[in-house]
Amino acid sequence: MRYRSLEFLLGAGLTGAMVLAVLLSDLLFAGGADAMDLAMRLTLPFQSWPHPLGTDPLGRDVLARVVSGGQVSLTVGVLSVATAATAGTVAGLVAGYYRGAWDMVLMRWADVQLALPFILVALTFAAILGTDMWKLILFMAIAQWVQYARVVRSATIALRERDFVVAAQAVGVRDPAIIFRHILPNAAAPVLVLMTLNVANNILLESSLTFLGLGIDPMIPSWGGMLADGRTYLQTAWWVSVFPGLAIMLTVLGLNLLGDWLRDRTDPTTRSAP
Repeated sequence: MRYRSLEFLLGAGLTGAMVLAVLLSDLLFAGGADAMDLAMRLTLPFQSWPHPLGTDPLGRDVLARVVSGGQVSLTVGVLSVATAATAGTVAGLVAGYYRGAWDMVLMRWADVQLALPFILVALTFAAILGTDMWKLILFMAIAQWVQYARVVRSATIALRERDFVVAAQAVGVRDPAIIFRHILPNAAAPVLVLMTLNVANNILLESSLTFLGLGIDPMIPSWGGMLADGRTYLQTAWWVSVFPGLAIMLTVLGLNLLGDWLRDRTDPTTRSAP
C-alpha cells in the first residue's frame, strides 16, 4: 500500500469518526452534555460504565461533553473556512482577471490587514462586539479571506494568458462566464487544499481563543472551554482537560493528513511519485 493511500485512510478514519460521533451525539447521549450528577462528581475514567471517560467537578459526563463540544468546534472550523474561502476566491478572481484599480485596492487592503497583529484585532473585536459562536465565525472569516485572495489572484494572473482563455475572449464569451467556467475550475485545487488545512487551524484557533475567554460562551460546551475549565484540576482530575485535548489533537491530525493527501493528489509534479 502506498504511503499516500495510508495517509488518506488514516486521515479519513480519524475525521470521519469524529464527525459521525458529533452527528449522532443526540442519540448517543440522550441526557445531553449538561446533565449533572453530583453524587458521581470527579469519577475516574474507565471506572464506571455510564461514564467511561469520567466526570467533571459538576458530575457531568466528560465523553458527552467532548462529543457535544465537537459540534461547536467543527461548526466554527467549517463555516469560517467556507465563508473566508468564498469571499477570498471572489476577490482573487476579480483582482487577478481585471488587474488595474481592482487589483491595487484589494491587494493593498489585504497588505494592511496582514500587517495587523491577530491577537490585538481579536481583543478589539471581542471588546466591541462581544463573543458568541457566530461572531467568532465572522471574525475568523474576515481575518483569513486574504489567504485565499492571494492564492487565487496568483493562479488567475497565470491562467488569464492561457490559450483557452484568450480563445474564449476572442469569440465573445462574457467575463463572468470566463471567470467562473474556465478560470475558477483550474484555480480550485490550491484553494481546496488550503481549506482543508485551515479547518484544522481554525479548530485550534477556536479552542485557543475560548481558552483565553475570547471565543465561545463558557456555558456552551466546547473543546477550548473544557480545557479552560479543567486547568485548575490538572493535578486532581487530569481527565477533564486531557480528553478534550486528545479530541482536538486527533481531529486536527486527521484533517492535516487529508490536506496533505489532497495536496499530493492535485499537484501534477507528485502524481507519479510512489
